[in-house]
Parts: sequence; structure tokens; C-alpha cells
Amino acid sequence: MKQRSVAAVIILTFITFGIYALVWLIRTRDEMVNQGADIPTAWLLIVPIANIYWYWKWCGGVEKVTNGKQTQTIALILMLLLSIIGMAIIQDSFNKAEPQPGQLPQARIA
Repeated sequence: MKQRSVAAVIILTFITFGIYALVWLIRTRDEMVNQGADIPTAWLLIVPIANIYWYWKWCGGVEKVTNGKQTQTIALILMLLLSIIGMAIIQDSFNKAEPQPGQLPQARIA
């Protein structure tokens, strides 16, 4: 996962009136999918009721990427009830997560 400043996530979300929150969700989704998470297309965010399902799957990706340190249920509660603060907490979890195997470039043996 890309390291992002927690303060920048909060400030950019305020400055852009929430647009950065969507950008952050989509970018983190792409990064989690690259690490093997099963998250559907972000177009479901604009469909009522389906967006809750999308958030659930996205939070499952959070649990996978953080190796269970941030559970799917807690991530969903953070995102739905605390919104920007929840985003900041989850970004902090991303920053503290250890890289998945195969994420770092392998050293060549000559």
C-alpha cells in the first residue's frame, strides 16, 4: 500500500468538499485489488444499497491488507459512522501494515 499522510487525507477531503474521499477510496481499492483483495468495481458507489455492499467488500480488503489488524467489521463501522476520521484511522493502519509477500522487488542472484 502506498504511504499517505493521515493529515493530508483529512485536509484534502475538507478542501475538496469530499471529492478527495472518493479518489482515496478508488485508489486504495486498486492497491488492495493488486494485493489480492476481492473488491468489485467502484461504480457501485453511486448505486443506492449496492454502495453498502461495496463498502463491505472494501473493508474486507482492508482486513486482508492489514493482515487482520483492522477487522472488516470495525473498518465498516469507522467508514460509515466516523467518515473522515474513519478514513484517517484506516490510512494509519495502511501505513503501519507490513508489505505483502511479493510486493517488494526480489533481489537478483547472479
